[in-house]
Amino acid sequence: MHALTTLDRIALSLLIIGGVNWGLIGFFEFDLISALFGPVAALSKIIYGLVGLSALYVAAISPDLHRHETYEGRRHRGIIATNRQA
Repeated sequence: MHALTTLDRIALSLLIIGGVNWGLIGFFEFDLISALFGPVAALSKIIYGLVGLSALYVAAISPDLHRHETYEGRRHRGIIATNRQA
């Protein structure tokens, strides 16, 4: 099982920020990151790089997240018994 670590939470947050930014670009042609930090600002490039790294990181840990969710969800719904009686 894979419990969410601080790094996992940061990566997921950056991935959400990147996804929202791409949605804004796609639907409204508005780049929030560039609007906040400037179109060629070094900070914008750093943020874009961190979003990209976060996507790779989350892709790498996603099988563990799925396995954890599936097991915990099934156990919570009573599909997997925690204490079996013989």
